[in-house]
Amino acid sequence: MRTRMIIAVVPSLLFGAVSADAHAFLDHANPRVGNAVRTAPREVTLWFTQDLEPAFSTVEVSDASGARVDSGKASVGPGDRKVLRIAVKPLPPGSYKVSWRVLSVDTHTTEGTFTFRIGD
Repeated sequence: MRTRMIIAVVPSLLFGAVSADAHAFLDHANPRVGNAVRTAPREVTLWFTQDLEPAFSTVEVSDASGARVDSGKASVGPGDRKVLRIAVKPLPPGSYKVSWRVLSVDTHTTEGTFTFRIGD
C-alpha cells in the first residue's frame, strides 16, 4: 500500500513543480525588439506573459552614451496588468537600450534588455 502511494504521489509532485514554475517573460514590445523605426516613439511599451506587480516592475530607456531618456515613471496598464510602459523624451536618431525588471504575480522576478534604433 505504501509503495503504491509513493508511486502515485512522486509523478504528481514532479510534474506539478514543472507547471508551477512560471515566470513573466517578455512577449513583445513597441518599438519591436531589435527593430529600426523611422519616427521616434513617445513611449516604450512591453507586453509580458503574466500579470505584473506594479510596485516592483521597472523599465529604463537609455541612449548610446548610457544617459536615461525616459520619464523615470514606468506604469503597469490599469486595463491589462501584463503591460508595462514608460514615456520617453523626444528622441533624435540613434540607438537606444531598454532594460526591464519585473515581478510577476507568482512572485518570480525576470529581467532583460533589448535595443531599437531610430532612423534608417
